[in-house]
Amino acid sequence: MNAPDLQTVSIALQERSYHIAIRGSLFDNPLSYAELPAASSALIVTNTTVGPLYAERLQKALHGKYAHIHTVVLPDGEAYKTWDSLNLIFDALLAKACDRKTVLFALGGGVVGDMTGFAAASYMRGVPFVQVPTTLLAQVDSSVGGKTAINHPLGKNMIGAFYQPLKVVCDLDTLKTLPQRELSAGLAEVIKYGPIADMAFFDWIEDHMAALVARDPVALAHAVKRSCEIKAWVVGQDEREAGLRAILNFGHTFGHAIEAGLGYGEWLHGEGVGAGMVMAAHLSHRLGLIDLALVERLTALIQHAGLPVKGPVLSADDNAGRYLELMRVDKKAEGGEIKFVVIDGPASASVRSAPDAMVREVINACCV
Repeated sequence: MNAPDLQTVSIALQERSYHIAIRGSLFDNPLSYAELPAASSALIVTNTTVGPLYAERLQKALHGKYAHIHTVVLPDGEAYKTWDSLNLIFDALLAKACDRKTVLFALGGGVVGDMTGFAAASYMRGVPFVQVPTTLLAQVDSSVGGKTAINHPLGKNMIGAFYQPLKVVCDLDTLKTLPQRELSAGLAEVIKYGPIADMAFFDWIEDHMAALVARDPVALAHAVKRSCEIKAWVVGQDEREAGLRAILNFGHTFGHAIEAGLGYGEWLHGEGVGAGMVMAAHLSHRLGLIDLALVERLTALIQHAGLPVKGPVLSADDNAGRYLELMRVDKKAEGGEIKFVVIDGPASASVRSAPDAMVREVINACCV
């Protein structure tokens, strides 16, 4: 099928507003960056996987705008979302005497985007940055909305800041080089938008999952655009997650526990979210909020995307207890009480607690 035309989604945050550009042949086009503010320097942050594929092309696209273009290459993977990697960005900025107008470009997936954003929020108390996401997960979720962070051994994304980019450039052509496992991980974040906000989109995902897995450009363009529209609608109302924005963490409380419990990088973030959504759906059912048919429908869709629908065993002695221990170190937890995003009806979600005994039952039923 023919590649789709340029599509844009706006994030309305008053003076921090920006837009997301979605199309193929985008990230290496100088026009994609024409409206960015003037500066003498730019710093591209990428990793050892994405850098060899795309860094030189981005450098050429920026060549006419910035007199000095620097690049820092980080190790690839969730295991490297750490202080040490973050310091590599600061080292480069300081070594090149980058000033407050220097623009950072996050060229990579969610890990690169989160760390580049956190570096931008922190360096000289804030410098501008642009998201150039090259994974499906980053295009539909992590590059949008201004959440930036690094991991701590005790919890995922526990150290960070809310800091919005100047622009997000989603080049669909970069998805052509994405490993299938990474594509499936991104589909988890696409799927989540259905049950929490838009069942018509959920229906569409069910009908087009085969096309998405096959990387049909028209299907991917719609999935990215609709996902960004939903996230923009939520973030526009609740930028700093005081309430509504927490629904975007559907499946993430369980998923983050899986990632931390196995060791960061053992499961991809989207894989943890996939299994986590199944657990959260079962919890919603046990709370009497949804019927079993919706749980089964969601589980089948997650499986069709090539994602795990059973959680791993994190402890042979007390698996549910280990999950509960990890989930208490969660940004939504209050006073040690775990808060879960649950589905309380079609296209509707809320945040609430649940009895430990019930959560244990869900974990025991959903792990292998």
